[in-house]
Amino acid sequence: MPAKELLKDKDKKFRLLFEDHPQAMWVMDPESGRFLEANAAASRLYGYTPDEFRGKNLRDLDAGSEAASAIAMEDPSGVAVWQHRDNNGRVIDIEAATHEIRYGGKRAILGVLLDITGRRHLEEQLRQAQKMEAVGMLAGGVAHDFNNLLTIITGYSQLILNNIDEDDPNRHSVEQIMKAGERAAALTKQLLAFSRRQVLQPKVLDLNKVVGGLGTMLRRLIGEDIDLHLELPADLGRVSADPGQIEQVIMNLAVNARDAMPKGGVLTIETANVHLDEHYAGRHIAVKAGPYILLAVSDTGAGMDPATQARLFEPFFTTKASGKGTGLGLSTVFGIVKQSGGSVEVYSEPGRGTSVKVYLPRIDQPATIDDATRKKKATRGSETILLVEDDEMVRTLVRETLLREGYKILDAPGPLEAKKMAEQFKAPIPLMITDVVMPKISGRELAEQLSKRRPEMKVLYMSGYTDNAILNSGILEKEVAFIQKPFTPLALTEKVREVLEADHRTRSASE
Repeated sequence: MPAKELLKDKDKKFRLLFEDHPQAMWVMDPESGRFLEANAAASRLYGYTPDEFRGKNLRDLDAGSEAASAIAMEDPSGVAVWQHRDNNGRVIDIEAATHEIRYGGKRAILGVLLDITGRRHLEEQLRQAQKMEAVGMLAGGVAHDFNNLLTIITGYSQLILNNIDEDDPNRHSVEQIMKAGERAAALTKQLLAFSRRQVLQPKVLDLNKVVGGLGTMLRRLIGEDIDLHLELPADLGRVSADPGQIEQVIMNLAVNARDAMPKGGVLTIETANVHLDEHYAGRHIAVKAGPYILLAVSDTGAGMDPATQARLFEPFFTTKASGKGTGLGLSTVFGIVKQSGGSVEVYSEPGRGTSVKVYLPRIDQPATIDDATRKKKATRGSETILLVEDDEMVRTLVRETLLREGYKILDAPGPLEAKKMAEQFKAPIPLMITDVVMPKISGRELAEQLSKRRPEMKVLYMSGYTDNAILNSGILEKEVAFIQKPFTPLALTEKVREVLEADHRTRSASE
């Protein structure tokens, strides 16, 4: 075969391979950057026809990577990552392998392209998740230590108030200490929510009833210059969540929306049954495909730029003026929703408002009916209680509180001492109160070991945060008695009485 025909045959094979190849490719003039050819896959990727491609330059596609494009033309052999804009204005991340070839007898550059937009989106989500996890661990540890201190501050403040006359000049000072302790406790509670180490007591909920029940409060909260629209379909499914925490999510989102509309606007809260498909789950690393309930809170306010959105859920990050916010509102929302098995998405543009969409897994169960008839019970008793707490100041406060109410206390600074006391004490021990996290042996392990000798002994766990060894990712297991630090003496004595008077023995976490 003559050389000319060989070249023509080779060119024909190249063109067939080029045009029908499933991966996007183009051929470019290295001098001008003008496209000489583009295959069908490149046309689909960018939204331009081959003829339209031939009228464009590499820089025409640029969406922020002009320097990289220039480098690619100077050094055409290699792999680069560019940001391009397609025919619809969408920014796409392109990984391009470029090679120098001969095309039409002249030097040219062949670009073999891979759309990595989805991959980079997932990588960014992973980086964000890792950052949030690290900050969450720090926040949870800080909150745990502070809760021990706050238990002591608020506990002794209440004990003093219980024994001080109304006209005592020191009473006001003690009340202020108590209020400051309560405010600090509220902050640590938000930190625990963000770090997903709080105790949730989930119930089967109808979100429409939760939102509807907050309607009056929300209208007072947002003011008269903001219109509140509720869109709550009658056929809404159910979710399993802590009602108090979900109310906090709604209130925090409503407050943020209000602050974004200082001159008034519209606040819309809506719910819906949705199905998140595999495509959506593939772009969100924490989401599984399936049925969900959507809770969306949208405003017509100032909106946010991408830089603000990137830091939106970080604790203590706020765009509000000094003294106008703690920066914990949205971090609390993030933690509560994640701990409840859901996800949060934020859609916002400067000047066009914001929509925060919360997705909670949908379940097929009837809503829980609350028992509103529970009566306040007496707090005094005479039973023997084994108290196990490694923090001496907390242990002293609990011991003093229970002794004042008539209980007999076996006081152990740790699990090993508690085991000796339980073995040596011959009379019944109706209740053990133990911290969850202790050196060497956890509260859960201690309860398991003592239950073999004292199966009748009930257990009340206490902690500044929840321990996954006893509480399943912070979700309180049914019938496991738990009291969250910081607690007041009154809350403690009421909880002790509640556990002691339960009809059946509180089961250990291992059952």
